[in-house]
Amino acid sequence: MRTTITIDDDVAVELARIRSQRGASFKRVVNDTLRAGLAHAAGRPRRPYRTRPVSLGRCRLDSIDDVARVLAIAEGEGHP
Repeated sequence: MRTTITIDDDVAVELARIRSQRGASFKRVVNDTLRAGLAHAAGRPRRPYRTRPVSLGRCRLDSIDDVARVLAIAEGEGHP
């Protein structure tokens, strides 16, 4: 479908930024953005955000039950 719309300046700047980041055509960026906005407006769920786990190594404390000791170590109060 071909139509004419007036795009606000702030929206045009954002679309141009996205276009340059993706290296995509203006038409594609506008259509992708409209699809995402329509899906959001319709209440359709987005893809879930996933966080990749990272190993932090082993715990440097034998126990974290003594909160005062843990805080003292974390704050650098000279505990071994």
